[in-house]
Amino acid sequence: MKTHWKLGALTTLGALALFTSPANAQVEGQGQELGFYGGELFGDDLTDTPVSGQTPKLDDDVTYGVRYGYNFGNWGLEVSAGETPTAATKLAGQDIDLDLSTLDVDAVYHFNTGTRFVPYVLAGAGYARADLDSPITGTVNGQAVSIDDDGGFTLNAGVGAKYLVNDRFLVRLEARYRYLDKVLDQFDNQLNTVETTLGVAWRF
Repeated sequence: MKTHWKLGALTTLGALALFTSPANAQVEGQGQELGFYGGELFGDDLTDTPVSGQTPKLDDDVTYGVRYGYNFGNWGLEVSAGETPTAATKLAGQDIDLDLSTLDVDAVYHFNTGTRFVPYVLAGAGYARADLDSPITGTVNGQAVSIDDDGGFTLNAGVGAKYLVNDRFLVRLEARYRYLDKVLDQFDNQLNTVETTLGVAWRF
């Protein structure tokens, strides 16, 4: 019994030591990161008015992409490109595939905890482009309409945390609010979406 207790205590202490190891694993000084992420985008209404009695919606769907960052001490600058193969739903007919592409430039601030666990906040701007397989058709106020895809600026802000497995490899969890100014060419609605993602990255 005492042997099992000692082994359990040693294992717990070892795990705590690994988690709280400071020094080389912290995000500090100059350094680059290259990473990949995947997660979920939660959509919003696509138009500001009903089309054939229903308001088209950007569906919730998977999102993924790549990120490159450069850190200047606690501050960092990050460029990311993302893709969401989603759909326009709540239409008079069948759902229409809609690929949403984003390109962002963000400022990132890391909170130095003295451990391998590094919380951060970020905010930035970029460009978003929608690609509909076919126009959304229907009636608005009794008039026939055909609504096609478009693009516009996007703003985003988020919070997250990095866990530095070692000096070169990290795991990253993030929640990000995204504002989309324009994804359709008429009757467009300004979208408010949320992305939750899990990623991995390499430091060099």
